[in-house]
Amino acid sequence: MKLLHTMVRVSDLEASLHFYCDLLGLEEVRRNEVPEGQFTLIFLAAKDSEHEIELTYNWDSSETYTNGRNFGHIALRVDDIYQTCQRLMDAGVTINRPPRCGHMAFVKSPDGISVELLQEGHLPPQEPWLSMENTGSW
Repeated sequence: MKLLHTMVRVSDLEASLHFYCDLLGLEEVRRNEVPEGQFTLIFLAAKDSEHEIELTYNWDSSETYTNGRNFGHIALRVDDIYQTCQRLMDAGVTINRPPRCGHMAFVKSPDGISVELLQEGHLPPQEPWLSMENTGSW
């Protein structure tokens, strides 16, 4: 068995692409526009990864997606968790669980999906992250 992709429904395609591509650094692998079904599928992947994230965007959906908790989370390995979280926070991304331990953090996508960030290796705990409170549940 081989894990192929994880699908996430998104309500704002541009905000989601900004989050996953511009802020997290994933790259668009392919895009399928399906006019008869009125939806777009965009597949994203990290460099050197075979696993993809499929963003599903329904063009005229009036459906309100829940806060994403029914999905679980996506996990991404990062080179510097502190730098990544600071960059995301500066861009207005919610940090649900700050990287106090130097190993793990949770952030929230525009659609409320929890994204776990895991440090490659381990960094020593450092301020201001040590004293930072959780801003939400993950």
